[in-house]
Amino acid sequence: MGKRKSKAKPPPKKRMDKLDTVFCCPFCNHGSSVECRIDMKNSIGEASCRICLESFSTTVTALTEPIDIYSEWIDECERVNTVEDDDA
Repeated sequence: MGKRKSKAKPPPKKRMDKLDTVFCCPFCNHGSSVECRIDMKNSIGEASCRICLESFSTTVTALTEPIDIYSEWIDECERVNTVEDDDA
């Protein structure tokens, strides 16, 4: 009689690293002062600085993460700065 073949175990699932929810403020440059909050009920994401009280709000989707809100804020700051540079 032959020996039964054993099933190979599936490979372990890779853990995804947690993304940051606290960032550096683009206005006052304080590290870990910007906190991002997501309100899925109203589809609003807000990033606000605890030091200089600057804030940014944007619409969010089910896939939006805090890093996405912060990145949009940085992109908007750069866009406004380039428009002002073109006018001057």
